[in-house]
This record gives sequence, structure tokens and C-alpha cells, in this order.
Amino acid sequence: MRIGYGRVSTRDQNPEAQRDALLAANCDPSHTYIDKASGKLASRPELDKALLVARDGDQLVITKLDRLGRSLANLIELSEQLRKRGVGLVVLDQGIDTATPAGRLFFQIIGAIAEFEHALMAERTRDGLEAARARGRKGGRKAALRPRQVELAQRMYDETGPDGKRAHTVQDIADELGVGRTTIYRYLDREKA
Repeated sequence: MRIGYGRVSTRDQNPEAQRDALLAANCDPSHTYIDKASGKLASRPELDKALLVARDGDQLVITKLDRLGRSLANLIELSEQLRKRGVGLVVLDQGIDTATPAGRLFFQIIGAIAEFEHALMAERTRDGLEAARARGRKGGRKAALRPRQVELAQRMYDETGPDGKRAHTVQDIADELGVGRTTIYRYLDREKA
């Protein structure tokens, strides 16, 4: 089945030109979806519907590549999702059809770009962390309790009443220090280790 998808950016634009082109490309009229929203918006309900009905062997047909993706990263993500599900992609204006060798090449180029972009991001992250370490900064979250607070928590936890039972519950300690019980347990476990 050929599933059509189009998008117009503003309420003023008329989607009929895209709908006509999709129907002329033999898209199923009951499975032709048009979003009326900016490509930058995360919510594109008609695209979600089109992707929901697409099955292995189907083709998603669009008029132009920029109608599908909000950005290069989004376009790469969508094309990879389609490839994994066995759904072909046809872009009418650019003459891309993943059923053809040139169309498959397009998908492979998009995949290579995605891999390259991921590697660049990982490299930049590593470089940033190394630079921060060189300046004496450590990564991770700030400690929830200072050393004196940890000592107080441990003393309160170890304190027993005249009956030999704990004088303070973990909830009492957490309330006293203004943190959650899990934080107290985490620090008490460190003390045991």
C-alpha cells in the first residue's frame, strides 16, 4: 500500500496541491495524511497516524523531503525507523524511491551521516569532560549530604533507646536533614562499606 503524507507550515497554506500530488502517485485516499503545523513542532498527529498504519512492504510517499523531517537529525531518525520496519520511502520531487538502487543508496548515505553525527557528538562530549577534569571539575551530581551531615545521619541511625531499639527511624533522619529516605539509605550503605 502507498501511504501519503504531506505537511503545510501555516494555516494560510493550502494542502490541496500536496494531496493532489500524493493521490496522483497512487496513494490510498483513505491513507493520505496532511499535517497543518510547523515542521519544528514535536507534535505531528497525522504523521503519527501514517507511521502507525505503515506495514512491512508499504511505501510512505511524500512530495518533498523537507515535508517529512523537522531537521536533519529528525529526518535521519525517521528514515532509520522506516528502514527497520521494512517501509519504503518515496520522495516525489527528488525522485527518491528506496525500491530502486539509487533510493537504497540514499538511505545508506542518510545512515552514514547519522553514524558520523553520533561519533562527532560523542567526541565533543569526551573532549568537554577532559577539559573540565583538567580544570579540576568532577562530573556527576552534587553530593546530597555534606560529610558532617553524613556523620550526624550515621550517629542518629546507630543511636538506641533504653529498650535497645533504634531511637530514630530512617524517615526521622531524612526529615531532619531535608532529604529522601533513599538518600539516607545510600549514605548509610557507603558507611558500612
